[in-house]
Amino acid sequence: MITRRQFLKVSAAAGGGLLVGFRLGAPESAMAAEGSSNGTDAVLEPNAWVEMHADGRNVLTISGSEMGQGAMTVIPMMIAEELDLPWADFDTRFAPADEVYANPALGGQLTGGSATVRGFYNQLREVGAATREMLMQAAANRWDVPLSELRTEPGVVIHTATGRMAEYRTLVADAAKLEPPEEVFTKDREEFRIIGKPTRRLDSPQKVNGQAGFGIDARPDNLLVASIERCPVFGGKLRSVDAGKARDAANVEEVVELDHGVAVLARDWWSADQARKTLSVEWDEGEHAGLDDEAIETQFREGLKTNARPARTEGRGAEALGDDESTVSATYRVPYLAHTTMEPMNATASVGDDEVTVWAPTQAPGSVQQVAAEVAGVDPAKVTVHTTFLGGGFGRRFETDFVREAVELSKRAGRPVKVIWSRPDDVRHDFYRPAAYNELSATLGDDGLPQTWVHRIAGPSIWSRVAPGMVKDGIDPAAVEGAADHPYAIENIEVTYANVDPGIPVGFWRSVGHSQNAWIVESFLDELAHKAGTDPVEYRKKLLEGGDSRHLGVLERAAEMADWGGEVPEGRARGVALAKSFGSYCAQVAEVSVEDGRPRVHKVWCAIDCGIAVNPAGVERQVHSSIAYGLTAALSGKITIKDGRVQEQNFNDYPALTIDQMPEVEVAIVDSGQPPGGVGEPGLPPLAPAVVNALAALTGERVRRLPIDLG
Repeated sequence: MITRRQFLKVSAAAGGGLLVGFRLGAPESAMAAEGSSNGTDAVLEPNAWVEMHADGRNVLTISGSEMGQGAMTVIPMMIAEELDLPWADFDTRFAPADEVYANPALGGQLTGGSATVRGFYNQLREVGAATREMLMQAAANRWDVPLSELRTEPGVVIHTATGRMAEYRTLVADAAKLEPPEEVFTKDREEFRIIGKPTRRLDSPQKVNGQAGFGIDARPDNLLVASIERCPVFGGKLRSVDAGKARDAANVEEVVELDHGVAVLARDWWSADQARKTLSVEWDEGEHAGLDDEAIETQFREGLKTNARPARTEGRGAEALGDDESTVSATYRVPYLAHTTMEPMNATASVGDDEVTVWAPTQAPGSVQQVAAEVAGVDPAKVTVHTTFLGGGFGRRFETDFVREAVELSKRAGRPVKVIWSRPDDVRHDFYRPAAYNELSATLGDDGLPQTWVHRIAGPSIWSRVAPGMVKDGIDPAAVEGAADHPYAIENIEVTYANVDPGIPVGFWRSVGHSQNAWIVESFLDELAHKAGTDPVEYRKKLLEGGDSRHLGVLERAAEMADWGGEVPEGRARGVALAKSFGSYCAQVAEVSVEDGRPRVHKVWCAIDCGIAVNPAGVERQVHSSIAYGLTAALSGKITIKDGRVQEQNFNDYPALTIDQMPEVEVAIVDSGQPPGGVGEPGLPPLAPAVVNALAALTGERVRRLPIDLG
């Protein structure tokens, strides 16, 4: 339940329509109190989520970026459910850059952290319910009947006693003159018509017929396209360049020196990129020119000795470790990983005298607005951001480096500029998933269960760069998530973290710290189960007794789906893993074999408890996507550093999962009745440990370094 002044404002939309908008998290003092010239209350800013017109046209604003995860479908589902709007009887538009669209779960206008549904679930349902009640009140006034005698069916208000009906479109002008309701009540689950029903994606037809506009499709008039030669060594800078051949090349308009590289601007990208190859550049490679993988691991090892901080301590911590055969120790390593979004990194900017327009496939429109304003030297209010469809994000498009380049080049060229990154640019100049070095030890009791668990982590910090205030007492929460908060009941626990920055830029990667820590925790736990001679599922169940029942729920469901303990085809084995991330619980069982010395994953059974599943079809698709992305990393994902340079450059040496490598996937949604959790990422963390644990059961050998190498 919400009060009117906390939440809603109404104004007359163009054409006598009804416009309902709200400012998430804003105090009442921030809302407009003055009436507009036509006597209706005004929306604070043009930030409406629902717009209805007397001609029957309805428009819903999509606050989340659509990068393939289904935001364009699930956001309307939540609004339309409470509004009783006929499904798909509306148009959609992406929200402009404006803080009023900040996701409450993230504190900013961002799409990430699997937070679209769990962040907006209550608010978007409430705005739909408020809109519906205003339409009902308009009908009650027209018919002179009590509001309590009215109900709605999709698109119409009905007077139950007489059967009189009024279409929404005939009521919007009257509804626009009303005050919002003092209280708003949303539907009970049993009343849902849309939420909880498998629903087809609204954006699929546009993507199939080519109408969907991605960032790379932006084509403002007088456009130049840029290809940029960047310093190959992290932190290096431009020293000098001979650009004579590039300037003389066909269709080239300009060559611009940047601090970190040289941009060739041409009338098309091919011409720009070909001319770029003729540049003769001398670099100041800086302090990281000699960096390689061995040096990085040495830094990690030293960091554990000198810079470790406690992230979790229970009981006696490491002091309780034994020194006999009851203590098991292992070292786990994970590499840096690139994002490799399918749509090349790109942005288009047009900088005028006192205003900027940006077209960007971005996960962070608010950050784009701020960066563009900073580079162009204008007020952020003078920056218009057109958020387009994203050809994949995975955290990479949270960054703004590609936008910064486009704005700077447009400002210097005096005309619109589109920056397009090649695939080698993308792989070699990413913000990578952090590498990490992990030392684990556990002492088992007489029952074979761990009495002491020690996990020491060394690696770079994402939050130290993005938002240093998030790092408390030396602990980056992203670096220890899934490790410091594992669910297993163990008397003595110590988890430490050493923030070690070798100089490789790091950023958010799908499921962030959970992507590696679930593999490490669940793999080592499997080692302990093997040492104890106990079935891995039963071992976990014993350690979960008395804890969160949702962990047990997905573990038992996944085991049931896979017929755990039943017959397995010859030459194959199964492994299990469990992880909670982004408010959702997920367990997976993987069935694997070894073919020609390489692991082959035949099937994955996945049980996920994401609370209320707004779109079950979307949940299942996201799990499939997470498994594909996670299996890519487990089988082949690795960024190699030599002489301060990334050695990989394209899918030939940084391969993505091929269609013939994709396993069969079976998904079960465990309905706990809880509020929604995330979906876009929780299906990834259990995948690698389930596969590795299956391989250990099959071969007797443990994989403690990713990607998997059975050689």
